[in-house]
Amino acid sequence: MRNSNPVVYSTESGRICPKCSRPIGLCICKSAKADQPFPSDGIVRVRREKQGRGGKEVTSIRGVPGTKDEIQKLAAEIKKKLGTGGTVRDGVIEIQGDRVDFVLSFLTNSGYKAKRDGG
Repeated sequence: MRNSNPVVYSTESGRICPKCSRPIGLCICKSAKADQPFPSDGIVRVRREKQGRGGKEVTSIRGVPGTKDEIQKLAAEIKKKLGTGGTVRDGVIEIQGDRVDFVLSFLTNSGYKAKRDGG
């Protein structure tokens, strides 16, 4: 039976991970999670989004195969080529502005199977 009130803080070691019951600095849950690749069907989907962003356009890239670090490196490379900002959230790369055509050609030239998503 699982403990319904796990220890989350100890005066000896500080914060405790509720899943593995180790100090946060020695937690094995987060390191195992960071190395896992995001689920992908092999097709990278690129779309322009505007809704919920105060009228600003964002190019979102979903389905990139790889781990969090690999996706971060790809995002940095795309942002550097474009000279624009962006971020990575939950395995989705968001690039500022409507840059769908450039991103599609860049990903295709980099060896990814990419297609336009949405309208």
